[in-house]
Amino acid sequence: MAKKQLGTCELCKRQEVETTEHHLTPKEMGGTFMPTAMLCIPCHKQIHALYTNDELAVRLNTIQDLRSDPKISSFIKWIRKQPSSKLVRTKKSNERKKRK
Repeated sequence: MAKKQLGTCELCKRQEVETTEHHLTPKEMGGTFMPTAMLCIPCHKQIHALYTNDELAVRLNTIQDLRSDPKISSFIKWIRKQPSSKLVRTKKSNERKKRK
């Protein structure tokens, strides 16, 4: 993950959280110079735990696409209620576990 800074997560909209730069199209899939978003660490980790780089590059390469996906939308609803100081454990989805 890139350098951390304090700000607002573009995905869950929590404020004054540590954020990192998320490449909306993964660098490995050609997204090095494409749009990025500043995400809180829990949202950033959760995205990478739920989705493959292929999924992110093909169908989830905007904040709106991510927000509307059912797998992450329930997490967003939950994380919005959490204090910015809360440490969140991230688990890979069962689908991601099977692929490895």
